[in-house]
Amino acid sequence: MTMESTTEADSLYNDLEKKSVRELLLGIHEEDKKVLPAVNEVIPQIEKLVEEVLRRMKKGGRLFYMGAGTSGRLGILDASEIPPTFGVGYDLVIGLIAGGDRAIRKAVEAAEDDEEMGWKDLEKYQINKLDTVVGIAASGRTPYVIGAVKQARERGILTACITNNKGSELAQNVDVAIEAVVGPEFLTGSTRMKSGTSQKLILNMITTSLMIKLGRVKGNKMVNMQLTNQKLVNRGTRMIMAELGYDEVTARRLLLLHGSVNNVLNAEKEENGAIRS
Repeated sequence: MTMESTTEADSLYNDLEKKSVRELLLGIHEEDKKVLPAVNEVIPQIEKLVEEVLRRMKKGGRLFYMGAGTSGRLGILDASEIPPTFGVGYDLVIGLIAGGDRAIRKAVEAAEDDEEMGWKDLEKYQINKLDTVVGIAASGRTPYVIGAVKQARERGILTACITNNKGSELAQNVDVAIEAVVGPEFLTGSTRMKSGTSQKLILNMITTSLMIKLGRVKGNKMVNMQLTNQKLVNRGTRMIMAELGYDEVTARRLLLLHGSVNNVLNAEKEENGAIRS
């Protein structure tokens, strides 16, 4: 018997093509309001996951996101933003999508239905017991993701999921199940909408919390961000001016010399310590 799926349930709105643009926008917005309460409900599970991942990362572990379609793309998006934001390597948080990198832009037919491919993709990274695998699937039924977490869990690797249905097969096969039930989509079955929004919020919470606890943030500033454009150079310059009281020219020169705000702060701390001694 097929489990009843909230994400596939019929929209609460009918005759969409007959509605005005304003009616459509208001309807979408009303549904989006349901996302935050749903995420709030699963904070205890997110907390448990972050604590477990943090313990492993401190020993050299990595975080893997596994997904198909929108869920896979959201995992890749979050993973790809961690290095420039926090100055860590691209091998700390890794996003994998069914069908490989070409599936980021174009759907790869039947890729998500292969239950063996997810684990094969993980094996390419020499995955081990310090790592964590988080399967992302709105339905909780994606074979690519389920196969990956099953294999990982059997090998003693921490597993978790982010899904938008209660009691799914995916949730039953992980150590930490994050089930953000946002209800039927405005457009029936279109999980790129509320479900995707909830996933993005949860991913933000996981990795931002991890990076803060790993010491990649000072106060509320991204002091380890990579200086990949002029906007970030200007931001880093302002941080140094505020922290150390230097003029703009000096702050910018030090930033470009040392490569990050954090490196400047550490260099200044060492220099001042040497002077005092």
